[in-house]
Amino acid sequence: MDILGITGTEIIGYLASLAVLVSFTMKDLKNLRKINGIGCLLFVLYGYLMPTLRVGLPIIITNLAIFGINIYHLTRKKVE
Repeated sequence: MDILGITGTEIIGYLASLAVLVSFTMKDLKNLRKINGIGCLLFVLYGYLMPTLRVGLPIIITNLAIFGINIYHLTRKKVE
């Protein structure tokens, strides 16, 4: 898939970057973590679509870790 000379892989990378950027504009921490999580999953897909696993693995590992942190904070019970 090519749109205006941009490959599908690049489009996924741009969407991932946009989601992460937008997440930091959120005032509500839950929304920030949800949008950031979407960005992380898009980055995992982007890393998977890299030409080799050697190139994509650091992207995949980092974003899976951040996604896990987001899920932890979204699902943990608050103790007050």
